Amino acid sequence: MPQSEHFSKQYDSDLEDVRARVLQMGGVVEAQILAAIECFSSGDTERMAEVADTELRVNAYEVDIDDLCVHIVARRQPAARDLRLIMGVSKAVTDLERMGDEAEKITRMAKLIHDRRGMQIPLQAEVRRSGDLAVAQLRRALDAMARLDPDEAERIISEDALIDTEFRGILRQLITFMMEDPRTISTALEIVWVAKAIERIGDHAKNIAEQVIYIVRGTDVRHTGKERRRGATDEER
Repeated sequence: MPQSEHFSKQYDSDLEDVRARVLQMGGVVEAQILAAIECFSSGDTERMAEVADTELRVNAYEVDIDDLCVHIVARRQPAARDLRLIMGVSKAVTDLERMGDEAEKITRMAKLIHDRRGMQIPLQAEVRRSGDLAVAQLRRALDAMARLDPDEAERIISEDALIDTEFRGILRQLITFMMEDPRTISTALEIVWVAKAIERIGDHAKNIAEQVIYIVRGTDVRHTGKERRRGATDEER
């Protein structure tokens, strides 16, 4: 086998390894978020401990993938779409790690809420629905990353407002609860933190979708409108 062909195959393998690892990390983070939302509903202390343990795994993934990206840049000197893939993956990894932080925050708030035994927890169903939306958005963003599908990424970005709307609705209802019964203030504020963490998870999923568009089209669509997201494909350049 010619040396150049061997080099090319190894290079392709390295790039695929990077993408595979970020998807593995995404699966771990998705499970962590689901467990955190379950803790909010059930107060299961064992699941809370699992979420904290998973955070260590997520952090290790971040360090390993970043290290792999640095080595690929140093050894292979990627250009064009390959370089965008490395940069996009690196940013997506940061978003995933921050999602893990938000999941841990949810479990901390869940513990405070459930330690206050006998207090009815308001808006459980609404918070779970918001959590389900955020997890679904993360799952779709990871799928778009796996398939490098910018059209699906555009849809994810456009639908991010649904989670924001859910958060604002929960916030309005919690304010009403606190005004009507001051005894609910502590619990209501902790639920605000849970709902805000879920809203942030949705934002991070949107960020991953934006990186998919950047990788495929070479267009930085952060803080831009829909027309800018269309960008130019590699074939058009």
